[in-house]
Amino acid sequence: MIRPRLEADLDACVEALAEVQKADGYPVSWPADPRGWLAPPSMVRAWIAVDPGAVVGHVGLVPDDLDPVVAEVVGSARALTVARLFVTPGGRGRGLAEKLMATVREQADGPLALEVSDEGVAAMALYERTGWRRVATTRATWLNNAGQPAVMHHYVMP
Repeated sequence: MIRPRLEADLDACVEALAEVQKADGYPVSWPADPRGWLAPPSMVRAWIAVDPGAVVGHVGLVPDDLDPVVAEVVGSARALTVARLFVTPGGRGRGLAEKLMATVREQADGPLALEVSDEGVAAMALYERTGWRRVATTRATWLNNAGQPAVMHHYVMP
């Protein structure tokens, strides 16, 4: 089941994120404040995938300044961007990431953007399979799992 994330869900979301970080290295560095990382003040909406008794997925939307190339495609310097998308290893294989992304698309007004590290091969496949369009590739200021500046792919969904 996909439903809006509540404040009361954050501890379970942190537990799910810990599973993902252990399995996949996402996020690359464990945040000092994982609750704050999952629910930054700028996040306008968030949803979770729930199995009986457990959070197994998460996604949020934040308004963000876009890379200039992405801004040109979108027609605005700012847009809602998909953030903090993950599905736990135990929740995978059931289309939950697609359902979370479909919820985002249904609930958002206007164009959406997202960025993903080139290490996120499965995520890129999901985005491209579900109609997102890659419009730019840049280098991040943070380091990937190999200790190099991450290569970031930028996607839009008009």
